[in-house]
Amino acid sequence: MSTRPRHGLVSLRGLSRDRLEGLLDRAQSYVGSQVSSDLAGATVTTAFFEPSTRTRLSFERAAHRLGAHVMDLSPDLSSTTKGESFKDTILTLSAIGTDLFVVRHWLADAADLAAEWSGRPVINAGVGRREHPTQTLIDAMTLRQEFGHLDGLRMAIVGDISNSRVARGHLEAFPTLGVKLTLVGPTPFLPNHNPWGVRVSTALDDELGDVDVVYLLRMQNERGAADAIPADQSYARRYGMNAERLSMLKPAAVVMHPGPMNRGVEIDDAVADGERSLILEQVANGVPLRMAVIAEALGGWG
Repeated sequence: MSTRPRHGLVSLRGLSRDRLEGLLDRAQSYVGSQVSSDLAGATVTTAFFEPSTRTRLSFERAAHRLGAHVMDLSPDLSSTTKGESFKDTILTLSAIGTDLFVVRHWLADAADLAAEWSGRPVINAGVGRREHPTQTLIDAMTLRQEFGHLDGLRMAIVGDISNSRVARGHLEAFPTLGVKLTLVGPTPFLPNHNPWGVRVSTALDDELGDVDVVYLLRMQNERGAADAIPADQSYARRYGMNAERLSMLKPAAVVMHPGPMNRGVEIDDAVADGERSLILEQVANGVPLRMAVIAEALGGWG
């Protein structure tokens, strides 16, 4: 078992503003960088037990750019199809030889368990309904590039908040960075408890004129989201971001989405592909931000 201390990134909860901004600064320094040898000889294992495009591929790209080797576990082609437990999979990958795990899983404590079993640092790439820490940092980085600051920005997070690990990460970190959040959606999509003390609204149109950022979330139908909305209430009509709603925003306001998008539901083509959209900037920033997180998790390598 590795003796390297475990200090990956499982949660943003409790992280100081200095720590968060330090990660953003480090990520910005990697923008436009080419392949380095900073982590030459290190092995990063991506273990994604749920589907992913942006997150998985950008983690792989980030690790390669740092000079690390990447082992990509494909559960559909692994012994998990034969009944191997998550624990035994992690222990097997540790024995083969890895220095860092990047984990996506339906279990909320999967990243913590992987760290406990392996003794390696673990980065949470989205577990259960818990958090998606690197997506939150990507979005903070993108907004800082767009506005030059985060302090005082107003963001409306719109959609299936109760099922969203992205929203939970934002709730843990954005207030620390000075962003004022409002949660918007139909009542079944809003959290039952509000320990963060943020504003909550069911009327999107009432909020649009006051915000700098509209952050859209998809309905997570795989977690029963569609069943929570009465049949006589059209989600797209009440909460979909379209050209008419775009015109209600302040001139400098922007639209974001973590992907994957359901076009025609929470976002129309004209908005997704328009000049107010930062969606592709979010995707592009996934690589340098995840480079920063990997480099910090393997700090002192070599």
